[in-house]
Amino acid sequence: MKNGEARMMTYQDYLDNLKQNVCEVTFNKVNGEQRVMTCTLKEDTLPPAKKDDPLTLKKVREINENVVSVWDVNAKGWRSFRVANVTNFEIKNV
Repeated sequence: MKNGEARMMTYQDYLDNLKQNVCEVTFNKVNGEQRVMTCTLKEDTLPPAKKDDPLTLKKVREINENVVSVWDVNAKGWRSFRVANVTNFEIKNV
């Protein structure tokens, strides 16, 4: 999706796409740096939930509609991005 389209996407749009695909999200971090992250919420890609890691619990991940928590497939860890800071969003399915 192009820059303007990414800005029109809602929290639910991101979740819907990420639950079905591996996506590349470009966003501005809180400190102003631009970041490109390959991430997903596909169940078959996510690690099993652990009691000692609250970000893996689905209930915790979906509370704040301003921030999307995702599985970074390259860093193999949970990361997040702010919906308002996304500048580009592409479906990759790698």
